[in-house]
Amino acid sequence: MQHFKHTLFSTNSGNFEQKALELFRYQAEHNPVYRRYLSHLPFSAQQVQSIYQIPFLPIELFKSQRVVTGNPEIQVIFESSGTSGQTPSRHYVADPLFYKQVSQHMFERLYKPLKECHLFALLPSYLERKNSSLVYMVSHFIQQSQSPYSGFFLHQNDALIDKLISLRNHSGQVILLGVTFALLDLAEAYAGTDLSHVILMETGGMKGRREELLREELHEELQKAFKVPAIHAEYGMTELLSQAYSTGGGAFQTPPWMRILIRDVNDPFHIYQHSRSGGINIIDLANVDSCAFIETKDIGILSADGTFRVLGRFDNSDIRGCNLLVS
Repeated sequence: MQHFKHTLFSTNSGNFEQKALELFRYQAEHNPVYRRYLSHLPFSAQQVQSIYQIPFLPIELFKSQRVVTGNPEIQVIFESSGTSGQTPSRHYVADPLFYKQVSQHMFERLYKPLKECHLFALLPSYLERKNSSLVYMVSHFIQQSQSPYSGFFLHQNDALIDKLISLRNHSGQVILLGVTFALLDLAEAYAGTDLSHVILMETGGMKGRREELLREELHEELQKAFKVPAIHAEYGMTELLSQAYSTGGGAFQTPPWMRILIRDVNDPFHIYQHSRSGGINIIDLANVDSCAFIETKDIGILSADGTFRVLGRFDNSDIRGCNLLVS
């Protein structure tokens, strides 16, 4: 499927379904976990003629199964954060360079080229453990930025704030990307600091560290503390190679090779069109070597323009580091 990867960035609304069905048929045959799951369903892969008929693999199988298509040589294993005592999800990645390319391509669709960015990362708990896909991605972004200011900041909040302030009149885009609870801690300690020149981006993740907030409350608190006009957000997870971004207001945009479908909470095989809330299903065509069709535990709503909002999570689903807030 190397040709599939090589043509991923040419995906558009006109050829998405064709590409998705091609990958579905390939993975239905060559991914043992997905094939076994499909075999328990009352219809065959050959009957699938539309993306709305594709059965999605429950995301929890990434905890107990090795979800791999074909027999590639695995280079990196990403693990979810979760909380202590939980079994982490594992994403077996055969092509980490492809992951870097996919992540960078989407980021630069919405923001300036990385070489024109000053990127500051506030990711405690992620940085302190191995195998985080988020840290892997941000490390690549920092390297590509070529800015002497860019970097990870762990227990260095004074230095972080000083550097952000010093770049007020600098050329280039100044971006502070942080896990939610760390941004809230920063906001409490440095409330009133004018960071209106900074793009503030939250990656989600309270991980039980603080009381859960409504997304609107969180964004209002951060905006007020740092005098920023909007709060940006990243939506990603261990099981995906692609990310979606919100440039404010909580509406996430996906890359052309990623699509969100909303399923009926009582019938996982029934897909809504738009403007109905339900379970979030994700097609990520970058997941060539794992599974591109994932039934998540997130609840959301899809708009007619293709953007989506995350409304919360199903009861009893794991607390996830990279997923977003209950609202």
